[in-house]
Formats: sequence, C-alpha cells, structure tokens
Amino acid sequence: MSIAILPMSHEFNWNNATVGLIQSSFFWGYLLTQILGGILADKIGGKRVLGFGVIWWSVATILTPIAAKISLPFLLIMRAFMGIGEGVAMPAMNNILSKWIPVSERSRALSLVYTGMYLGSVIGLAVSPILIQKFKWPSVFYSFGSLGSIWLALWLNKAYSTPKEDPELSAEEKELIMGGNISKEPVKVIPWKLILSKPPVWALIVCHFCHNWGTFILLTWMPTYYNQVLKFNLTESGLLCVLPWLTMAVFANIGGWIADTLVTKGFSVTTVRKIMQSIGFLGPAFSLTLLSRVKTPAMAVLCMACSQGSDAFSQSGLYSNHQDIGPRYAGVLLGLSNTAGVLAGVFGTAATGYILQRGSWDDVFKVSVVLYIIGTLIWNLFSTGEKILD
Repeated sequence: MSIAILPMSHEFNWNNATVGLIQSSFFWGYLLTQILGGILADKIGGKRVLGFGVIWWSVATILTPIAAKISLPFLLIMRAFMGIGEGVAMPAMNNILSKWIPVSERSRALSLVYTGMYLGSVIGLAVSPILIQKFKWPSVFYSFGSLGSIWLALWLNKAYSTPKEDPELSAEEKELIMGGNISKEPVKVIPWKLILSKPPVWALIVCHFCHNWGTFILLTWMPTYYNQVLKFNLTESGLLCVLPWLTMAVFANIGGWIADTLVTKGFSVTTVRKIMQSIGFLGPAFSLTLLSRVKTPAMAVLCMACSQGSDAFSQSGLYSNHQDIGPRYAGVLLGLSNTAGVLAGVFGTAATGYILQRGSWDDVFKVSVVLYIIGTLIWNLFSTGEKILD
C-alpha cells in the first residue's frame, strides 16, 4: 500500500491528511484482533488462528481496488477488514514459537521468522513499481492477495501448533524440544488480574508503543518521503525503500545470534534483553536525528537504513520478552503489547499526515526520537527476562 498509495493519491486527488487517514485505517481493524488472536492461539493453537488470518487478509487485499473505486469510506472499511485478518498473525506466531523453541534458541528463531516479514516487504517494494507501470496500481493488490491461497495449502498440510501434534517428529526429537520448553499445555483461563499487576508487562506495553510509533511511520510514509522530499520517482522510491528492509533482515539475525550467544555464555536473559532493546531504541533515535541534518539523498537513504538496521535488534529485545516472562501466555502477552503498538500505528501514521500539513518532516522525526528515548528509560528500569507468570 505504501507504494500503491502514490498513484492512487494522484488518481483520486487525496492530500497528505487523507493519505494518512487511509494508511492508519488498516490499524483500526488490526487493533481489534490483537488480544483476541492471542487468547484464541493460547487456547486452540496458533496453526488454526494464523491460517484463518491469512485467508481473511488475502481476500480483503484482493477487494481493495474495488473498494477504492467505489468511495473513500468503502476503502477505509476494506483496509480495516484487512487489518482484522493481519491482527491475529503476530500473537499466533508468538504462541507457536513458545511451544517449539527453547530459551537458548529463542532470539535466533524469532529473528528468522521476522526476516521472512522483512523480505516480504523487500519483494513487495521492489515488485510493486513494476506491476504499477505495466498493469496499473490495482494489479499490486490482485497479485499479492492471490498468494495467500498458495501459502494456506502448504500451511494446512505441513504446520502444527505443537511438537506433540507433528507425526513426522521422532520421540527423541519431541523430547528434546519439549524438554527445553516450559509451555506445553493449552491455556484454559487467562489470569488477567495477575498479568496486569506485573510492572514488566506494562514495560512491554509502553515500550511496544514507543517502538512502533517510529517503525510504522517509516513503513507507511517512507516512499512518500523519498518521492516528495528527495524527489525520487516511483520506481526509485520503491527500490530505495528495499534497502532499509534488507538491512533489517541482516541485522535481525546478527542480533539474534549475539543475544543467544550471550545467554549461552552465562549472561542473564534480563541483561541481554536490555542491551538488545537499548540498541533497538537508541540506534533509530540517533539515525533520525542525523536525518534531519543531512543534505544529500544518498546520506538520507543511509540514515534510513541505519535506523531500520538498529531497530531490528528489537527482535532480540522486547519481541522475545513475551516468551521469557510468561511462556504459557505468550500469545496473550504479545496481543496486549502489540495492541499498544497498533495504537502507535493508528495515531502515528494519521498524525504524520496532519503534521506535514502544518509543519515539516523534521517535526515528524523529532516526535519519534523523543518516544525512542522514553522507551529506553522505561525498558531499562522495569523490564526483566525472568519468568514471572506460570
């Protein structure tokens, strides 16, 4: 959508405020299913929940061009419907990983999963301009939406929510996996009062908000920034947007390897999570501060890449922490914190449009930097890597 929005805004005469509203409408639906997705994943398994989510958002993606041509309200509703499907994905993935991955391999496993998401963004940003030039902007939605059916066939045939359900695993393999994993039985009752009474849970929630504000602004507005400020054309904007996501794919795995190595060598999980997330906050804060001062397009692109690259260390920080502090409730915890993260996406993407109507990109970046610094302080004061929920 971040690429397709450029020709769409020209065709439908949308200003920056309207573009911000459209970009944020995805998060309206995404917000609704975060906690619900976590509850369902913890109770019935992540396989079914994630499968449902993918087919839902694939259908909504295919219907997006039709909705846009009907009216703006229909487009907003369809983007929200797409968000409903995608909202269950991260809680379901977190639940599955909590069942399959021991703590000594957690950072690498999570980083590898997110690498798939980053590379998906790379492919989308690289291919979308080509599709738009050859077949017009609706082809982007038809093409990527159709891929969901192929994925679903493979997922239903090969994926399992827990090692116990996988008939292809030997008894020795199951014992190895389950022996290093605390979270085995499905959750029947969610202890909400206990969960919400823990300061580390609130540290996760608040820091997820601080993290996602800057991340979602770069995700949704980067092509517009390249096009309007750096004066790159549509193809150049799409290709240059690939670089930060490639950087994230590389550095997420470097961070995962470093984090798991430190844990194996005897560093406490708490220390490792604080180090990695501090990099994930302060790296982007420094890069965006420089971005406000650079004079050339090349340096601007480099700052964007450095921001996203250091941001990827968060996969070994707050994104791994849900499984540390409450492995049986990993889906619910991710749903809770990512609800705050989604609110950052809703407010951040919409607010960026209004800021640009009255101010500048420097003002947009300053807000993100302040939130990154606040997140660093809260994370180092209140987070922990120890299990606090059983």
